[in-house]
Amino acid sequence: MMVEIHTLELGPMENLVYLIEDSQSATAAVVDPAWEVGKILQLVAERELKITTILLTHGHSDHINGVEQLQQESGAEVYISRQDASFFGLEEMGWNLFDAPFSHSLGESEITAIATPGHTPGGTCYYLGGNWGVRSGNLLTGDTLFVYGCGRCDLEGGDAVAMYHSLRGLVERFDPQTAVFPGHNYSTQISSTLAQERSGNPFLQFDSEEEFVHYRMDLHDRIRSAPYGPLGASTA
Repeated sequence: MMVEIHTLELGPMENLVYLIEDSQSATAAVVDPAWEVGKILQLVAERELKITTILLTHGHSDHINGVEQLQQESGAEVYISRQDASFFGLEEMGWNLFDAPFSHSLGESEITAIATPGHTPGGTCYYLGGNWGVRSGNLLTGDTLFVYGCGRCDLEGGDAVAMYHSLRGLVERFDPQTAVFPGHNYSTQISSTLAQERSGNPFLQFDSEEEFVHYRMDLHDRIRSAPYGPLGASTA
């Protein structure tokens, strides 16, 4: 298998940090390094890899607080959307800023950044494997799409209307069997597929912006709590 995704749950907020391994080149990308950098480095050493890339889904501290240490230890290049770098005042960090869609090569593997605003102005998902928009692959969704949930839109920079269109865009653009790897472990399972999300995620059941915004901003947190299960399950 040329590309492998390794998952680490780190820190007090159930963050999911991902190590994307390109076995042919023995290089790796880390998505959203935070909290316990030593555990990331331990896994890298065990796999005998070199970290060349750090990819950020958005600029919240709980997803980036390990970036500087990991960059110092590895010399990796850091990538974040231009919108979030601007919003969170990260433009002077010396990181690489991009406007999605943006493609990055990890060895022989291609990783594509997709703009998914809503949780933050420059929220980003990363797709790899399969063929873009045609065959199933892997989607690292940060705080845009959780397993049977989605990111908050009530924080500074959040936009529930944008989130509605970002979520719809993911399920419309990608194969239903695309694997979903979220930014937090808030569910009864750690990952899923877009088919499972389309049928079991309440945020993907709305046909209008107004209904979605009401549910996300006013209703959801009063009737539902983690760990999230699919619609109809006793945990929902």
